[in-house]
Amino acid sequence: MMLAVVVNGQDWAKERLEKSPRHLEWAKVKQGSREVNCFVAYPEVSHKATAVIIIHEIFGLTDWVRGVADQLAEAGYLAIAPDLLSGSAPGGGGTTELGSGDAVRKAISSLPPEQITADLDAVVKYVSSLPAANGMLAVAGFCWGGSQTFRYATNAKGLSAVFVFYGSGPEDGSAMTRIEVPVYGFYAENDARVNSTIPQSKEIMAKAGKKFDTVMYDGAGHGFMRAGEAPDASFANKKARDDAWKRWKTLLSAL
Repeated sequence: MMLAVVVNGQDWAKERLEKSPRHLEWAKVKQGSREVNCFVAYPEVSHKATAVIIIHEIFGLTDWVRGVADQLAEAGYLAIAPDLLSGSAPGGGGTTELGSGDAVRKAISSLPPEQITADLDAVVKYVSSLPAANGMLAVAGFCWGGSQTFRYATNAKGLSAVFVFYGSGPEDGSAMTRIEVPVYGFYAENDARVNSTIPQSKEIMAKAGKKFDTVMYDGAGHGFMRAGEAPDASFANKKARDDAWKRWKTLLSAL
């Protein structure tokens, strides 16, 4: 079994996850000659559920990301979080085996976009085939994963919506014309690096007749969904996180 990983002092995330009453499991998803390790969280509901794929931060598949999957399951959704670093470590391991933050960041920056897309396509196929899935599917990502979510939307078929948390639009702006579903953005006020890309993305999406609905959270910093959940969260990050969760669940319920 793949072990959990604690990054940036996320002991609190691991402790919360270990107390979850929901069914949580690991799955290996085949993608050609690759195997993508995925964390799956099942909701406690009597009906089939909408599935949500979670694309992790630049830190890889951490305890916090797994915790997001569990919180989505708590809200009634079937959540799956793939480790897109699967096979990147010596010996074929992923995020956990890579160990340090620098090693993870180096490995993630070397991932071929085509491989990421193929991995996500395989995860879409896998989760859609689960008996507990109702056929509706959304993708959400954070930081690096937010940008990958935006990019994946330019290639994916059969999605219902995508949710971009502090991620930039695709470098190839023309690719946005291929997006078939609404894109909902969640951005922090104190994040000029990412925010500087929003106007261009809005302009391209508008010209293409695509929906790109963004909210800027006052006083929050990059990574507020994680930082706002930490025990030492600032008021702005905590409020942004709480407000963003409320918006996210409202949008998911409307799919």
